[in-house]
Amino acid sequence: MGLVSIIFSIIFFTWGSKIEAKVPAIIVFGDSSVDSGNNNAIKTLLKSNFKPYGRDFYGGQPTGRFSNGRVPPDFISEAFGLKPTIPAYLDPAFTIADFATGVCFASAGTGFDNATSDVLNVIPLWREVELYKEYQAKLRGYLGNEKANEVIKEALYLVSLGTNDFLENYYTIPRRRLQFSVQQYEDFLLQLAGKFIGEIYSLGVRKISISGLPPMGCLPLERATNVMSNFECVEKFNLVALEFNAKLEGFVWALNRQLPGLTMLFSNPYAIFYQIITQPYLYGFEVAGKACCGTGTFEMSYLCSQENSLTCSDATKYVFWDAFHPTEKTNQIIVNDLLQTLLPTFR
Repeated sequence: MGLVSIIFSIIFFTWGSKIEAKVPAIIVFGDSSVDSGNNNAIKTLLKSNFKPYGRDFYGGQPTGRFSNGRVPPDFISEAFGLKPTIPAYLDPAFTIADFATGVCFASAGTGFDNATSDVLNVIPLWREVELYKEYQAKLRGYLGNEKANEVIKEALYLVSLGTNDFLENYYTIPRRRLQFSVQQYEDFLLQLAGKFIGEIYSLGVRKISISGLPPMGCLPLERATNVMSNFECVEKFNLVALEFNAKLEGFVWALNRQLPGLTMLFSNPYAIFYQIITQPYLYGFEVAGKACCGTGTFEMSYLCSQENSLTCSDATKYVFWDAFHPTEKTNQIIVNDLLQTLLPTFR
């Protein structure tokens, strides 16, 4: 073995040891961008526990992840030296022994705003927190108080919310638009985010990565309706995402100063995601304007079915899996970009 190889082996060993010691679990709150199957257990039309979802997942099985394969928390867990998939808390196939090193409370279709979860009858954020409290009690029963408290404090918490608040709620249902301008609604969501962070902080959470909004005007579902602009990205929605992200970054900075012991990172996927969409060839993609599933314009959940003969045969050529969600390959590229700050901050 050459000197360079030995050095890299030492660095990798040391890096891996630090990761194992400092982040014992990955715990997830959020929406379909990070849901690993909790919606399977509730009565909602927003599900993905059927083929062709999951066709590139381990064993080719649908799990309730809104992708052809893994979603971002799975890749993040693996990068921190933990398991390669994060189980859904409501999945009866898993127990507290599985959840001790990582668990997902996310629900597709939810948001910071309770009114968002009402649209498709999914799990609201406050209920995700209640499930987390239940998990804490089970974890203490399984590991004992001292060890469980250490896991709770040292775990990395991933939070990914907000897209549904705008696209599924604010711009679709008139109630919030009658109450707020879009800038006021952004501020309202940040108030709700502050209450959420404050509550989980009071429960012992100290390490948080909160995701910004993606270029949501470039989702195939939004582009499909943008007829007057030749099906290009909806610039209005992208500008809202950029505006909200700037506020969210300031929110994170302020809370880090206000809450002793808190380390919260603003993980912003916008730039890398936008580059993938606008320059897909740089990443080996061939199609960015339409999704793999069906016609690639409107299909998601039950409309993205095994019976649809138009679904692509190779999802690695596509940026999007369905009209709203990225392919596994896109998820991995985005995560690899975010890990450049995630790993140095929390390992």
